[in-house]
Amino acid sequence: MISCKKNKLVNAIRFLSIDAIEKAKSGHPGMPMGFADVAFILFSEFLKFNPNDPKWPDRDRFILSAGHGSMLLYSLYYLLGYKDISLDDIKNFRQLHSKTAGHPEFGELEAIETTTGPLGQGIGNAVGMALAGKINSAKFGKDIIDNKIYCMVGDGCLMEGISQESISIAANLKLNNLITLWDNNNISIDGTLDITSSENIPMRFEAAGWNVISIDGHDHTQIRDALQQAQNSDKPILIDCKTTIAYGSPNKSGSEKSHGSPLGADEIKLTKKELGWNYGEFEIADEILEKWREIGSRNINLCQKWQENLENSGKKEEFNRIYHKILPNLSDKIADFKTDILKEQKSQATRKSSAKVLEFFTKEIDILISGSADLTGSVGTKTPSTHSLSPINYTNRYIHYGIREHAMAAMMNGMSLYGGLIPLSGTFLIFSDYMKPAIRLAAMMKRQIFYIFTHDSIGLGEDGPTHQAVEHLANLRSIPNLNVFRPCDDFETLACYQMALKDINTPSAFSLTRQNLAFSTAKENPDIYKGGYIIYSNNEDPDISILATGSEVEIAIQASKKLLEEKNITSKVVSIPCFEIFDAQSKEYRQKILGNKNNFKIAIEAAIKQGWEKYIGDNGVFIGMEGFGASGKYQDLYKHFGITVENVIKKINIQ
Repeated sequence: MISCKKNKLVNAIRFLSIDAIEKAKSGHPGMPMGFADVAFILFSEFLKFNPNDPKWPDRDRFILSAGHGSMLLYSLYYLLGYKDISLDDIKNFRQLHSKTAGHPEFGELEAIETTTGPLGQGIGNAVGMALAGKINSAKFGKDIIDNKIYCMVGDGCLMEGISQESISIAANLKLNNLITLWDNNNISIDGTLDITSSENIPMRFEAAGWNVISIDGHDHTQIRDALQQAQNSDKPILIDCKTTIAYGSPNKSGSEKSHGSPLGADEIKLTKKELGWNYGEFEIADEILEKWREIGSRNINLCQKWQENLENSGKKEEFNRIYHKILPNLSDKIADFKTDILKEQKSQATRKSSAKVLEFFTKEIDILISGSADLTGSVGTKTPSTHSLSPINYTNRYIHYGIREHAMAAMMNGMSLYGGLIPLSGTFLIFSDYMKPAIRLAAMMKRQIFYIFTHDSIGLGEDGPTHQAVEHLANLRSIPNLNVFRPCDDFETLACYQMALKDINTPSAFSLTRQNLAFSTAKENPDIYKGGYIIYSNNEDPDISILATGSEVEIAIQASKKLLEEKNITSKVVSIPCFEIFDAQSKEYRQKILGNKNNFKIAIEAAIKQGWEKYIGDNGVFIGMEGFGASGKYQDLYKHFGITVENVIKKINIQ
């Protein structure tokens, strides 16, 4: 069947989208109108899903990377009969507290697989989901997991640099379960693409190692044939769907005018006439809705058979444990590990402490999957219990992402969303800049993901200011629902990982040193799990409070001891390995730890001051960085920038 303009099932998608956007007086009608034919064939004939069981583990995933076209999703989910979306929700598009937000938001509707909107993120997520699908299929067999990941991308998605990172690694991992549908309409907000781009996109994918099919995105026969070919591809596949933005609009089709603005009442009337749509606003005839609901129910029997198969496979218990990320009880083993750490009291870089702790956890928790952006030897994320993953063996648990930090972070979002995995990865803290958009989305979606950031300050040394993170802690701490851990030794590092594993709805960033640190923990203190605690004190009611994190805790303790010896000034040292967890404690606890208002407070951190004001107040002193670093031995750099015991004492003397 070749598409005709008056296909009522397809036009139901178009006009629900048009009407919702018009009522909201904002939105992007062009994409849902132009991509409706492709979406119709995909959902009616190929996509494996079940509106009655939206989280069916073996469902295919559909990712709308071009998230501005969200009404396409909402229209489809309503028409298909998903229970958590109604016509009223469609009418409430883009309104406060609506399920149908301007861009798809994970958690608002069960069928939404990921939050998209920042262009290019969706394709990174899709690559991660495709890899997770391969991993889970290798674990349990194709009789349990055998699904496809479909990702719709627009021209803008493919302009973003993350797209090339994602395309490259998907090919290298031979993710032939990934089918990317390019809405090739040659339009961006500013106009036709020739004003910004002249590249050959299909050749770009082919050069990376993809299969490519180019089709008319309004010809149902071509769409169907392409999707059929894609089912048995030996590589990830791009279907280049040549479409017309705002298809059917007499005056705005093929134009940027339809990209980000409602069509307008007059143009909607003309479009209805052009497409033969003889219905009122938000009106879907019973016979049209009935046919859509039949499409929605086409996989119900398949889903039931899958459930029966899982029941009879002997794998159900193991599958549920892994897919739902149920962790083993490690309390006894952790207690023994703590005892060993306190007994050993090893002085070392916290990147080494992290590697030691990860060795313990990756051995005990088989759903932890690690990796790094070409820094395996430096960041310590590859442990003896993890081996390099490849297309030959997807069951191994270490991913070589290459120098693709942005794609790495987005892929981890996809792996986490797919189910059955807790992803973690490592790079230098300075390169968190490249990961920020994906980290922000992880926090928004409440994903349990670990970011291992080493070489975290001027302590990096000779590589100089380009590689020395000074503003990055403040940057990461500014992200809501992200725990930023900066431990000072082996013991704090273990505690930080424990806190991260416990918090299933929050991603965690670990800030770790390159340089060796003293072992600062004298004894186990349960307050450590409150994010901030007194790690050292030489008086029950000290004169001053010295606050620090990570590598500067040892400076604080040394200063505290010297102040008592030389100046008879009593003090306590407060270690705050996690601002976010500490801030969640009661006001009374925080005041007890920090000291009363009259207590002089001094904070030490080899980073900028931003964020410390809430602890030290207007009268407190901060010792840290005011600008960028320099190249040299880390000991010389600490002296040069005044992050020393001597400077702490000097600042207190001034007071």
